[in-house]
Amino acid sequence: MQRTSADPRTAAPLQRRTPAPDPPRVLVRTWLLAVGGLALAKLLSYVEPSGLLAGNLAGVAAFLFIALPDGRLRARHDPWAAYGVPRLAPRDPATWRALGRGALQGLLVCAVVFPVFAALFWLYAEALPHLPGAIARVVAPYGIAPRLSARLPERVLLLVVVQFLVVAAPEELFYRGWMQTSWARSAPERGVTVLGARLGAGFLWTQALFALGHLVVLEPWRLATFLPGLLFGWVRERTGGLVAPVVVHALANVFLATLEASFYG
Repeated sequence: MQRTSADPRTAAPLQRRTPAPDPPRVLVRTWLLAVGGLALAKLLSYVEPSGLLAGNLAGVAAFLFIALPDGRLRARHDPWAAYGVPRLAPRDPATWRALGRGALQGLLVCAVVFPVFAALFWLYAEALPHLPGAIARVVAPYGIAPRLSARLPERVLLLVVVQFLVVAAPEELFYRGWMQTSWARSAPERGVTVLGARLGAGFLWTQALFALGHLVVLEPWRLATFLPGLLFGWVRERTGGLVAPVVVHALANVFLATLEASFYG
C-alpha cells in the first residue's frame, strides 16, 4: 500500500507566516479606544472618593495599551514575536541573548543622544524666562528660572521601575510594536531609509498619534513627545525589535526627570 504522507526527511521546511496587517482604520480606531478609555478613567478619577483611580492612571494606560492590541493578535492567532517582542523563556539562553543585545543597543543610542539632549535642554531652560509668559506656558511646564544643581529625582529607583514596566514597555508594545509594524506592512512598497533603518508607511502617523495621546492631560507642551517618538520608532526599525526602544524610552524619561530635578528641583 502506497504511503501518502510526506517523508519528514525530504519535506520542504515550513515557511514562517508573516501576519496580515491590521488596516490603518483599525489601528486608529483602536487608538481612539485606548485614549478614550484613559480619558474616561481620568474624568472618573475626579469624582472617585478613595483616590485609588487617580493614583493609578498610569496602570490603566498600561492595561489598555497591552490588552487592546493583544486582543487583536489573539483573535487572529498571531504571535507577538512578529511585532518585535523577543521570546520570553527564562531557561532559554537565546532569550537572554536577545534581551542583552537589545539592552546594549538601547544603551548605545542613549550614550549618543543624551549628551546632545542635555545641551539642548540647558539652552531651552536659559531661553525660557525670556519668552512672553503666554508662549512660555504653552511650550513648557516650568514657571521659574532655572538654577542648575545636579540632583536625582525623588524615589529614583521606583521611578526607573515604573518607567520600564508601566510606561515604556506598554507604550512601545502599542505604538512601535503593533501600530508601527502593522502600518508599515499595510503598504510594503512605501517607505524611506534613514541612517540604516527602513521607515515604512505610517511611521510619522504613528509618532503623531503617540504625541496626541499625551493630550489626555491637557497641556500643549506634551505634543513635544512627537520628537522622542521619532527616535523610538527609528530605534525599533534599526534594531528589528522592541527591547532597545523600551530601554531608550524608559531611560529618556528618567533622564528628563533628572534634568528637571537638577534645573528646577
